[in-house]
Amino acid sequence: MTIPHALRCFVAALFASIASAWAADLPAPTNNPPPVVAVVDASSLHGKVMCGYQGWFRCPGDDAHLGWIHWSRDPQRIAPALLTFEMWPDMTACSPSERYPAPGFTCPDGKPATLFSSANARTVLRHFEWMRDYGIDGAWLQHFLVDLPGGPISSRYLSRLQVLNNVRVAARQTGRVWALSYDIAGMSQDKIFEVLTNDWKHMVDEKVTDDSRYLHQGGKPVVQIWGFYYDDPHNPMSAELAESLIDFFKTPGPYSAFLVGGGDWGWRRNPDPAWRKFYGRLGAYCPWNVGNYVTDPLGVKHAATYYWAKDKQECERRGMLWIPVVYPGFSWDNLQRLKPGTSLIPRRGGEFLWEQFHVLSEMGVDTVYVAMFDEVDEGTAIFKVTSSPPTEAHFVGYDGLPSDWYLRLVGEAARRLKAKQPIPDQIPDF
Repeated sequence: MTIPHALRCFVAALFASIASAWAADLPAPTNNPPPVVAVVDASSLHGKVMCGYQGWFRCPGDDAHLGWIHWSRDPQRIAPALLTFEMWPDMTACSPSERYPAPGFTCPDGKPATLFSSANARTVLRHFEWMRDYGIDGAWLQHFLVDLPGGPISSRYLSRLQVLNNVRVAARQTGRVWALSYDIAGMSQDKIFEVLTNDWKHMVDEKVTDDSRYLHQGGKPVVQIWGFYYDDPHNPMSAELAESLIDFFKTPGPYSAFLVGGGDWGWRRNPDPAWRKFYGRLGAYCPWNVGNYVTDPLGVKHAATYYWAKDKQECERRGMLWIPVVYPGFSWDNLQRLKPGTSLIPRRGGEFLWEQFHVLSEMGVDTVYVAMFDEVDEGTAIFKVTSSPPTEAHFVGYDGLPSDWYLRLVGEAARRLKAKQPIPDQIPDF
């Protein structure tokens, strides 16, 4: 499916307006001067600790005019029974223009509760400032095929472009890197190739991937595809489709890219020979590990890492880069309408996440995918979240720890990994 001419003109104008905006800095959303932090090298994926960035939150009153997207089941209203998110973001540092009232929800101090919109450029800039301030290299910007032209909810396309451009500007201003991360979930199999490749061509033609802050590897722009899940009805990938996508990105020419596949954590044990074959053609593989855990004799949950060493060995044998996924914990009771605590994988004050970095330190790994920066829907966020949320509904916090605790943990772990310093098995004082 092609993008209508009128829409292409609008998009071109939008990109042009963003480019002109780069001539002047956006107003900083904080009153504190930014720290002096080195600009991240955008020429290599190696040695990068980056977070997945959803950027899918919208609120009534923002520029997207879509209502309560990813906050509520009903875009027209928000209420305890309608919530689709698990953690309430810490809004204390946000400026008045970034705060969107959440009717019916009250902070413990009695003040009306507010939420943020990813359509707000100041908020996205703030998030990238946090990445910079705490030593996180950048973001994998999730780009959902269902939102793109040809997808079932393409009405969100212009809003998704707006977030993409917010990310472009924020990465430039903060010296972070970013890369597109396509997600095929929810798309019909017969449309995946066309929708994804058409969008990539558009990004290349509009020089988006020529940004100084867009991540490259081996001289090629990096692109990730989430969706290499075997026999998964929500991610209808086949070996034939995978080969076609890999062929597209490996074909010499303007649209060639360094392709990172994301998918099953049990990829090495896939029973299909055709699947085992195409894995080796990827530039890198990133096995999704969220929700994968083991329980010790005391009943304590720990992220499953027992298979990491063989994953790394197999990727290296095939000439691929292995990019492990680490996550801080999990919970999606509100999203799945479960009894509070049903789906919880406790964070244990950060030890759950820190243990994963400890294992990677022992393995000598310094390229990591952190799931996720802003994912409050499934309770994997590492950005600033309050442990004193509104009491009108069930929420998970940070165990009473500071709202920036996980930014600090990820930043400290990233620093140690890059410096080849050992990461102890327990969180040290820092």
